Amino acid sequence: MASMDESQSLPTDYEIAQQVDKDHITEVVEDIGLGAEDLDLHGDYKAKLKFDAIERIRESGGENGEVILVTGMTPTPMGEGKTVTTVGLSQALNRLGESALGAIREPSLGPVFGVKGGAAGGGYSQVLPMEDINLHFTGDLHALTSAHNLISTMVDNHIKQGNDPHIPVNWVRWPRAIDMNDRVLRETAIGLGGEVTGVPREDGFILTAASEMMAVLCLADSLADLKERIGRIIVAYDDDGTPVTADDIEATGAVAILLKDALKPNVVQTIEGSPTFVHGGPFANIAHGTNSLIADDVARKLADYVVTEAGFGSDLGAEKFMNVVCRFGDMEPAAVTLVASVRALKYHGLDMWPADVDELDAEDVEAVRAGFENLDKHVANLRSFGVPVVVALNRFPGDTDAEVEAILQHCREELGIEAAESTVFEEGGAGGTDLAEKLLGAIEENDETFGYLYDLDSSIETKIETIGTEIYGAESVSFQSGAREDIERMNRLGYDDMPIVMSKTFHSLSDDAAKKGAPTGWNLEIKEIYPSAGAGFLVALTSDVLTLPGLPDDPAAADMNIDSEGVVSGLF
Repeated sequence: MASMDESQSLPTDYEIAQQVDKDHITEVVEDIGLGAEDLDLHGDYKAKLKFDAIERIRESGGENGEVILVTGMTPTPMGEGKTVTTVGLSQALNRLGESALGAIREPSLGPVFGVKGGAAGGGYSQVLPMEDINLHFTGDLHALTSAHNLISTMVDNHIKQGNDPHIPVNWVRWPRAIDMNDRVLRETAIGLGGEVTGVPREDGFILTAASEMMAVLCLADSLADLKERIGRIIVAYDDDGTPVTADDIEATGAVAILLKDALKPNVVQTIEGSPTFVHGGPFANIAHGTNSLIADDVARKLADYVVTEAGFGSDLGAEKFMNVVCRFGDMEPAAVTLVASVRALKYHGLDMWPADVDELDAEDVEAVRAGFENLDKHVANLRSFGVPVVVALNRFPGDTDAEVEAILQHCREELGIEAAESTVFEEGGAGGTDLAEKLLGAIEENDETFGYLYDLDSSIETKIETIGTEIYGAESVSFQSGAREDIERMNRLGYDDMPIVMSKTFHSLSDDAAKKGAPTGWNLEIKEIYPSAGAGFLVALTSDVLTLPGLPDDPAAADMNIDSEGVVSGLF
C-alpha cells in the first residue's frame, strides 16, 4: 500500500491492476508443480487448494524452503508498506532466478472502507485480482463471521432453554462479530422485547479479524485439528466458574462445517505472474497477526523461499511469529526484513502524536536521525532471536537523497547490518532485487542459532515480564489484582504452559500510543489475562485495544463508486 497516495505520477492501484493481462490460475500454479485437479476454482484468477493436494504435498518429502519474515518498525497510522514489500520481495527473488512464494493475510472489509485501505500490496507489487481480494474474495471472512455468530446464537439459545451447564448471563465470554468498522455495536443490549425474544443481557461486537475463530483457523493444520480447536473454545463460565466450551453447547460440528472450505488456502498471482497464498487475517494486537500455518506449510514444500509477513511493528507481529507461530508450525525464519520509512522515522524523531502528514513531507534529516532509536530497538529485538536482519527502506516519492542516505549509512555503519532502498511500489520486483540479494547473502552467512524468547514451562508472570522488559523496553511490569486472580485461574485450569499473546497498542513500543521512539523508565501494567483455549495461547491485556474500530472523519468508502459498466473507482 505504501506511497499509493503520495505518487502523483503513477496510476492508482486499481488502474494498475486493471492494466495487467492476468494468466489463468491453473497456468500460474504450473511452475510450482500443481495442476487444475489440485484446485477448487473461484473464477479464472483465484482458487483454493484442495485437501487432497495439501496432503500429497505434505507427504512428498524433500526439504522445507527457507522462511523470510517481513515486519516493520513502529508505523505511522498510515502504515509503512509491509505488504507491498512482501509482494515485491517475492517478485524480486523470482527475478533473480530463485524459487519463491509469497504468503500473506486476507484483508478485512473494516479497514478497506475505513482508513488503512486494503492488504493486497500496491503499485506494481500487488496480488491480483486486487478488487476481489479486498472485497469478498473467496468468502473466507463471511464464513468466519457466520461461524463465530453461530456460536453466539447457540450460547443465547442454551441460556434461553435453561440447558446444562447453567450459564449466568453476565458470565458469557463470546461476543458477536462483524466484518465492518461499526463503532456503535461495540456495546449492545440484546434479548429485549419480552420472553419470546430471549434473555436480556449486555453484549457487543468485535471485528471478525479479532475473533478467536480467526486465530483458530490460522493455526489449525487440518480439518480434524480445526474441529478439536473449535471444540475447546471457551464461550462462557458456569455457576462454579468452570469453563463452558463450544463442545459443551454442541456447536463444534456445525461450526466446522461452515469453515471447511475456509480452511483451504487461497492461491492468486502477483502482477508479475508468480503464485501467492492469501489466507487468514488475525489481528496482531489481539491475536498472532500472521497468515495461516497451513498456507506456510504448503508453501515451504513448493518453493525454496517463502516470504511472509507479521502485522504491525515487530514488537507485536514478529515477537508473536517467533514465540507462537514458529512453535506451533515447527519452523524458524532464515532472515527478517524490517521495513522502515523516512516518514516513520520523522514521526518518532518529531515525537508526533497524532501524525501530521503534511509535516512529515518536509525534508528533515535531523528528525530522521532522532527517530533512529525506534529503528534500533526493533533491530536489537529481532537479532536477539538469532536471525539475521536486513532493513528495507521503503522509499516514497517525496523522500530526499539526503534522508535516504542517512538511514542506509546508519544501518551499515552504526548497526552493522545490511540495508537496501526498496522501490517495489513503483518498479515491481526490479525495485527489490538489491534487497533480495542482501537477504540471500545474510542467510548464507548467518552462523547464529534461532531461539525463543522464553520457555513455555516458565510461569505466566515470567513470560509476560520477559516480553515487557526485553521487547517493549519497560523498566518493570505490574499486575492489577484482577490479573493476579486471572493467573491463579489459568494455573488452576492447566493453561500455564501456553505461549503469551500481548494485547497492546501498535502505535508505540510502550503501552501508551503517545510515546514515540524507544521509551524507557516506564511500567507495563497488565489488566487482564484470559485464555484463547482454541487457538492455544493466553492473551494479556495492557492498554485498551479496540477490537471493533470505527470509521474516520473521511472514510475511504465515501470516495468509492462504480459506474454503469462496472468500472470501480476510489478502491485505492
